Amino acid sequence: MLANLSKHLEQKLLLLPDEPGSYQMKDRLGKIIYVGKAKNLKNRVRSYFKQDHTGKTAELVANIVDFDFIVTNSDKEAFLLENELIKKYKPYYNIRLKYGTGYPYIKITRESDPRMALVSEVKKDGAFYFGPYPNVFAAQETLHFLEKNYPLRRCKGKQGRPCLYYSMGQCLGACFKEVPKPVYDAQVDRIKRFLSGDTKVVKKRLEQEMDDAAENLEFEKAADLRDQLKYIDETVESQRIMSTDSTPRDVFNFYLNKGWITVSVMFVRQARLIRQIKQTFSVVGDGIDEFTTYIQQFYLQKNIQKPKEILVPEGVDDETLSEALDIPVRTPVRGEKKAILDLAQKNARIALEEKFRLMELNEQKTSGAMKEITDALGISMGHRIEAFDHSHTQGEEIVSAMVTFEDGRPNKDLYRKFKIRSTDHADEWAETQEVIRRRYSRLLKEGADMPDLILMDGGLIQLHAAKEVLEDELALDIPIAAMVKNDKHKTADLIDGRTEEIVHLDHKSQGFFLVQRIQDEVHRFAITFHRQSRSKKSLASRLDAIDGVGPKTRQKLLTNFGSITKIEAAKPEELEALGISAKVAQLIHWSLADTQAK
Repeated sequence: MLANLSKHLEQKLLLLPDEPGSYQMKDRLGKIIYVGKAKNLKNRVRSYFKQDHTGKTAELVANIVDFDFIVTNSDKEAFLLENELIKKYKPYYNIRLKYGTGYPYIKITRESDPRMALVSEVKKDGAFYFGPYPNVFAAQETLHFLEKNYPLRRCKGKQGRPCLYYSMGQCLGACFKEVPKPVYDAQVDRIKRFLSGDTKVVKKRLEQEMDDAAENLEFEKAADLRDQLKYIDETVESQRIMSTDSTPRDVFNFYLNKGWITVSVMFVRQARLIRQIKQTFSVVGDGIDEFTTYIQQFYLQKNIQKPKEILVPEGVDDETLSEALDIPVRTPVRGEKKAILDLAQKNARIALEEKFRLMELNEQKTSGAMKEITDALGISMGHRIEAFDHSHTQGEEIVSAMVTFEDGRPNKDLYRKFKIRSTDHADEWAETQEVIRRRYSRLLKEGADMPDLILMDGGLIQLHAAKEVLEDELALDIPIAAMVKNDKHKTADLIDGRTEEIVHLDHKSQGFFLVQRIQDEVHRFAITFHRQSRSKKSLASRLDAIDGVGPKTRQKLLTNFGSITKIEAAKPEELEALGISAKVAQLIHWSLADTQAK
C-alpha cells in the first residue's frame, strides 16, 4: 500500500520516531478524524499503510491525507493523552470504531457522606474523578483496596443498623450513625492523595507485609500482596504529563540547531495535556531572544486565550516576560512541572530533527538525483536540465515543448512552447532541428546561461538532429542524451549523446525517478499545448467561414472572448462593442447559433 501514498505522507512515515505517543489522523480539510495511541509511533502509524484493511478501518485509511503526533514519556501517558484528545476533538472514526469501549474512572461522589464507585464516564456533577484506567481489572482491584484501607460509606442510604461492611471495618458507619464531617473529609483527602500518586507509604507497608508473609511461608498471601502492588502501579503511578493541580497553563520550550529553532507549546487544562503546537523557523540572532519574541507574539493572535501561568525553560527572563504579558511566568527546576517542560523540549527536538531528515531526503531526491544522472553519463555535476518533446495529430498542428528542471525540481517560469514552422507534416528530424536552433541561438544572442544537460524524448533520430544543430551550426558543447521508452511507453534507459551507447540507470534509484518525472512532465506539457492549439484552430476555422470576418475581426473575437462557447453566448451589441459593424455582428450571432443548433 505504501506505493499508493502521496510523497508528503511517504516522507512523514519515514521520519516517525521509535517513541510512545499519540497520533492524530487528518482528512483533506485538515480535520482530525481519528486519534490513537502507540508504544512505538513508527510501527503503529506505518501499520495503517503497510497492510490491507477491510470495513471501517479501510474507510478510515482511505480518508487519511496527513497526520500529527505528540511524543510522551510512557505508553500510559500516551493512553491518557489519547483519551483527552478524543474528548476534545470527538473524531468521527473514534466514535465509530470505539463506540462502547470506554475506560473506567474511580469516582468520589459529592454527597454529605461520599462513596467511591467505578464509572465509565465523567459527568458534571461536582464529584471527583480519577482516571481513566486502561487496565479495568487493575482499577477494580485498586478500588477494592481503597474500600478496605480507606473506608467511606458502602451502602446507598440510612439503614438504622450497622451493615456487614461496618462489621468488617470497611465502612465508617454512616449507614446508622452520624460521622463527623472532619473525619469524612480527612478520609476523602487520603484517598485523593493516594489516587494522585502519593503511594509511597502504602506501598512500603505492603512490601513489608509481603516479605513477612513469604518469610512465614504464607506464599498465597504474599502473592496476593504482590498482585496488589502491581495493580497500584498500573492505576495510580504518577503521570508526568499531568499536573496535580488544575491551574490552566501553557508550557513553552524550544530546540535550537544549525540556525533553525522549533518551538513547542503544550496546553495543560484541568491537569491534562489537551493540545500541542510546534513551529519551526530559521533564526539569525540569539535563540533565547527569538524564543522570547515568539512567546510575546503568540498571545497577540486572535482566539488565543491567556492561561493563569506560563512555564518556560532556564535562560528566559521570567520577570520581564511576565510584566510584558501580565501573566505569571515561571521556570520550574524539579517535579511535575519540570517534567512537562522537558517533554515539550523533547517534542521540539524530534520535530526539528524530523525537518533536517526531511531536508536530507529532499536533497537526495533533487540534487542527489541530478548527480546520479551526470555520473552515469560521465559528465560534470550539473544544475539545470532542459527536455524537449513534440506533439501532433496525423501530421497537423505540430508543436514542441520544453521543460526545465533545476536541482531536480521543475522551474515552470522557464518552460517554453514552440509552433513548428519548418514543416507541415510529421518529421521528427525537421521538428527537432527547428526547436533546438530556435532555443539555443536565442540564448547565444542574449548571452544567457546554457543548460548543463539536454534530454530529448525520443531515440537516435532526435539525438542526431539535435547534435547536428548544436555542434555544426551553433558550435555549442552541451551534453545531450535521449530518453528511451520501453514497450509500455515508460522510461527505460538513456542514450549517451557522445557514445550513442545505452546507459542503464538503477530503476530504484532517485536518478531514474528524476528522468521519469522529466519525461512525464515534458510529454504532459507538449500534449496540453497541442490540445490548446488544435482547439483554437477549430474555433478560427469556424469564424473564417462567416462572410465579413477577416483575420483582424477573428483576432478581436479570440482575444476578447477566448472560446467559441463565449462567442456563441455573446449578444450582437457585445460584438459591436469591439468595433464590428452591426451587420457582421448579427451575421456572426446567427451563424454560430445555427451551427450550435445543428
